[in-house]
Amino acid sequence: MKVKVISVLEDNYMYLVIEENTKEAVVVDAAVPKRLLEIVRKEGVTLKAVLTTHHHWDHARGNEELAKVYPELRVYGADERIGALTHKVTHNEELKFGDINVKCLFTPCHTSGHMCYFMWEENSPDAPALFSGDTLFIGGCGKFFEGTAEQMYKNLTEILGALPKHTKVFCGHEYTVRNLKFALKVEPENESVKKKLAWAKLRDDEDLPTVPSTLQEEFHYNPFLRVSEESVQKFTGKAAPVDVLRALRTEKDNFKKPQERLTPQAMLAFEWGLFGPFMGKK
Repeated sequence: MKVKVISVLEDNYMYLVIEENTKEAVVVDAAVPKRLLEIVRKEGVTLKAVLTTHHHWDHARGNEELAKVYPELRVYGADERIGALTHKVTHNEELKFGDINVKCLFTPCHTSGHMCYFMWEENSPDAPALFSGDTLFIGGCGKFFEGTAEQMYKNLTEILGALPKHTKVFCGHEYTVRNLKFALKVEPENESVKKKLAWAKLRDDEDLPTVPSTLQEEFHYNPFLRVSEESVQKFTGKAAPVDVLRALRTEKDNFKKPQERLTPQAMLAFEWGLFGPFMGKK
């Protein structure tokens, strides 16, 4: 099982998962079909299915176009709002693509129909893979757009957190640096956070992805998986894990990016009034 990490849009990830014996493949979150089709051709694989984590356009907008290119394409997901959906899946449902096994893990909260996908191959030395969409990020978790803290707590602890600790985590966005800056605010003395943040900044500087992490790593630096830790409870002023998670999410929602300094060219443009016509537009 080969996972091809594909960076698209501003900070999204698509994943092409290739069964190397048969050269058949599935894609997780087909947001940019043109880019995907280029890689499918380059890899010399046959695209068999789309696994969509949720209906948001930056994860599902390529489904209809791909369905036109591949009339037999199967599109899996848990939400009727997903475009070109052919197979609605449920929690713990298992799928098989060649030697690749897929378990569907229902994680409602970011959206009410969010599904994660856990993949593995029998008798393979490779670690299993979790495609966590916008539920679990490296160092963070998704916003509660259509759900509650209780749901996200169950998602992170009982469903995803219970997977094998060596599972590789492939999330839906490149949010790692910002997530870890927040994690450092939560736990300023956490050495795992400091090390991972320094590494992520280097990757970011080189325009390289920070995925995958592992579940075991996440439990060391992701505050949303550390809600029972005294240091995280102290930051939130709460004790019950769900209350800690809810408070963390509120704090994270209000966590501002450090303001970036303008380049000298932009400063000159402001001084010369070149932005004036644009600033006045509604």
